[in-house]
Amino acid sequence: MTTELRTLSPAEWDGWYGTLERAFGGLAESAEERALWRDLAEFDRSLGVWDGEACVGTAGACSFRMSVPGGALVPAAGVTMVSVAATHRRRGVLTRMMRRQLDDVRERGEALAVLTASEPAIYGRFGYGVGAFETRAEIDTARVHLAVPDGTDGVRLRYAPLDDETVRQTCEEIYARAVPGRPGMLARQPGWERVPLLDPEMDRGGASALQCVLAEDADGTVLGFVRFRVQPQWGPAGAEGVVVLEDLEVADPRVPRSPGASKDAQAYAALLRFLFGIDLTSALRVRSRPVDDAWQHLVSDVRRCAPRQRDWLHVRLVDVGAALEARTYRTPVDVVFEVQDAFCPWNEGRWRLVGDAKGAVCSRTADPAEVALSVRELGAAYLGGVPLVSLAAAGRVRELREGALAEATVAFGSDVAPWLPHGF
Repeated sequence: MTTELRTLSPAEWDGWYGTLERAFGGLAESAEERALWRDLAEFDRSLGVWDGEACVGTAGACSFRMSVPGGALVPAAGVTMVSVAATHRRRGVLTRMMRRQLDDVRERGEALAVLTASEPAIYGRFGYGVGAFETRAEIDTARVHLAVPDGTDGVRLRYAPLDDETVRQTCEEIYARAVPGRPGMLARQPGWERVPLLDPEMDRGGASALQCVLAEDADGTVLGFVRFRVQPQWGPAGAEGVVVLEDLEVADPRVPRSPGASKDAQAYAALLRFLFGIDLTSALRVRSRPVDDAWQHLVSDVRRCAPRQRDWLHVRLVDVGAALEARTYRTPVDVVFEVQDAFCPWNEGRWRLVGDAKGAVCSRTADPAEVALSVRELGAAYLGGVPLVSLAAAGRVRELREGALAEATVAFGSDVAPWLPHGF
């Protein structure tokens, strides 16, 4: 049977999106969520495969700017809404869409493509590597206590209505200040600020509507915010409610600007302590946080927090030279990589990377290779959260010059773990 791959037209949206919903279990999304994704869709970057009049494959891309080590915001294609109808599996539908999509990303001059995967085993063959992880937790707040830094009591907290435009703008400004400090974060384009506020009742799982609390200093300057839900539950002994953390952001809690804890660190601790102390609750559910998030060092018993890590952001270098030049490096590096990339053969071959904390140059070279790897491993290491030496221990990276792997591993590292705040 002959299928046709083409760009989606606005008139075809409903059928196209219905194909996507069916691939993810067949449950219809709320009208609110469906309308949001239509508003954010870039139709010229949305692909469909049709068998006659039936849509049997979907794939989209969003035009993002993503933070990389060094703080630069680099254009990146956010791959999303990928599905293949169960009736058309193993016919090359996904491969055709990935081929068309990556060719388009290259033509647009985007050096990176990123995605979150419903099934992580799918995308490695197209050159994506897991470049950022997330931590989830179920914290027993009845038994776990917090040791907060000095000055935390000076932070003032207040509830803030999420339908207030000033509150929304304030939260976005705090988020925007945090973006350059953590690789993997997205500079939200207009309209994307609605995503973390999406709150259809059918998706709350019995929890409350989204709530917001702001943290302020003595002068009334907003230092951070938390968005959360409360899920009331009752047991034989009384209340067993659960607080569900959706968002907690301060500008930068890591760097004290004076002796003692920074204001940002105090605000972070104050917001976390607030979540621990909400009446009629005994647990805090942490859905997605960076693997180096500070709460793990404030709790009295991390075992009773049940932290668990899972893959989150998958990274693909579409233009190896441009991507490696876009970030900076923790220590000076001068290494020749032998790159394998069967799916995007323009990346194949040797690349010499010379860089440091101020910048980098990466260009083709005929010099002998010193580290050999595929583009998938480069994607995994790119944001600084996956050490090249760990990939080498798994047999996925080869050192061809003694010392080159250690040099590259240290240089590629990031002071903070990469993290994606929300899906797309």
